[in-house]
Amino acid sequence: MVKAVIFDLDGSLVDSMWIWHAIDIEYLGKFGIAMPKMLQKEIGGKSFSETAVYFKERFQLPDTLQQIKDDWNRMAWDKYTHQAPIKNGVREVLEYCHAHHILMGIATSNSRELVDNIVSVHRLEQYISCIVTGCEVPKGKPAPDVYLAVAQKLGVLPEECLVFEDIVDGIIAGKSAGMKVCAVYDKHSEDQDEEKRRLADYYTYEFKELIAENGIFAAS
Repeated sequence: MVKAVIFDLDGSLVDSMWIWHAIDIEYLGKFGIAMPKMLQKEIGGKSFSETAVYFKERFQLPDTLQQIKDDWNRMAWDKYTHQAPIKNGVREVLEYCHAHHILMGIATSNSRELVDNIVSVHRLEQYISCIVTGCEVPKGKPAPDVYLAVAQKLGVLPEECLVFEDIVDGIIAGKSAGMKVCAVYDKHSEDQDEEKRRLADYYTYEFKELIAENGIFAAS
């Protein structure tokens, strides 16, 4: 029985993974550094703060961790406000869960400032009861901390939760938390599709198929 749905934000709830690819190129370019080919995969599910530490140490950046995070928030703000649409079918799933009294939360590696902005821009307040970021728990994904924190705040058991995730580290986090996980198609992580299907319990291209007569929610 699914009592709660927990969404990852980037690449799962909203189409925004491309934003960070562009920001990483621009940001490192300010220091005359070319973005390493595998950087996006290496930072995976790291929290916003963990990623800042990784950047500072790996690229020997002179800026403080807070300055790095402030710069990223500033660079991403307009893109998240105007260029990060809700993914296809998500609105239908939100409406379905709301109508069937299924609780909803967000577990994200992104910053509190940006996730709050997304929720406001897309008017998701009526659906989302709880938001936890990776910076608010001991360890980011692939550790299960952020998902367990959302379940606790929603007042449900991990086994009563269904997680939506678009990257391998996030899927591992959800499974490690003892939750069912539905892998979400995202162009940014197409190269991970085979592994995503292997690790997750379900896979979806478009969310609305999950609320069809033979979808995940009907089965539960």
